Amino acid sequence: MEYEVISNKNNEILLKSDKVKIYLDPSHIIDEEFIFISHAHTDHLLNKKHLKKFNLKNKIISSRETSAIANLRGYSIMDYLGSCEGVQLIDNGHILGSKGLLVNNKIFYTSDLSTRKRAFLKKPEIPKVETLIIESTFGKPEYQFPPLDQIIHQVNSLISEMYARGIPIILMGYSLGKAQILTSLFGTWKPLIVHDDIYRFNEIYKNFGITLEDSIPLSNAKEKEILNKKPWILIYPLTSGKHNFIAYLKERYGAITVGFSGWAINKNYSNFMNLDYVIPFSDHCDFNELVEVVKKSKPEKIFTTHGFQKEFARYLNFIGFNAEPVDKQKINKIKNNKNNKTLDGFF
Repeated sequence: MEYEVISNKNNEILLKSDKVKIYLDPSHIIDEEFIFISHAHTDHLLNKKHLKKFNLKNKIISSRETSAIANLRGYSIMDYLGSCEGVQLIDNGHILGSKGLLVNNKIFYTSDLSTRKRAFLKKPEIPKVETLIIESTFGKPEYQFPPLDQIIHQVNSLISEMYARGIPIILMGYSLGKAQILTSLFGTWKPLIVHDDIYRFNEIYKNFGITLEDSIPLSNAKEKEILNKKPWILIYPLTSGKHNFIAYLKERYGAITVGFSGWAINKNYSNFMNLDYVIPFSDHCDFNELVEVVKKSKPEKIFTTHGFQKEFARYLNFIGFNAEPVDKQKINKIKNNKNNKTLDGFF
């Protein structure tokens, strides 16, 4: 079966053949066709009402890890591990269980992607294809992240300094994905306390064979008054330093906050988030890594989606590829038109 790439007014990307239609990470659907769910972040999970409305048994394509995590989050896709002719799931290095979709060895949809080895996550293999649909969250040249070894040294040095002064430290990252990496990289500092949601995700990771340091759920730490025994490490969902509970921890215990995000490249991010320290660390590719993916894939046609999709497509055209951003504002059968390669007004 030959597929064409389609975008529609409901903010979805689809692969369509004469017989089959595959929605790629949709939030909404209008029929009982195949659904690819790349991972269990909520912005990539199908709307719960649509899960209930349509009979999608054996129609959802996802990894077992994604199904398990989604089930914990209240999305009923457990055991919905459908398959479709010519489809393969390819590791994309984003979070546990996250996959890209390879169709007929010709089309590769990356979804959220990281090619950087991080703790227990390996660098994925990028297939060579004719058509590449690539995320472009950080698709501008200024988004270039420091090496992981440098980040680990920087954070361990900061923790060591704070511990020597009896100051507790709060490490902040997304509850699913980033928090488990932080647990792996910095979990040897004790006592290790984690937000209760993070604790539940950590337990799922362990169930799938990922080795993580034992930790104390925040609710237990408060009950047992462990917070009174400074210093300590707390891994907490990324939020503003003005959040009521974080503000309380800072005032009551003198804790300092460290936020981990790719957006920390921006100079004003620390002030915007009201955090003491910010570290440019992401579960997505940075700009150079995105370009590396394209070069390894060697596609004839590229579609960019999410984030800086227009800017990244423009750059790819400039360096000799045939790229265009997915137009999600209207129904659009994507065509293989060649784009202008000028840099006028670039970024």
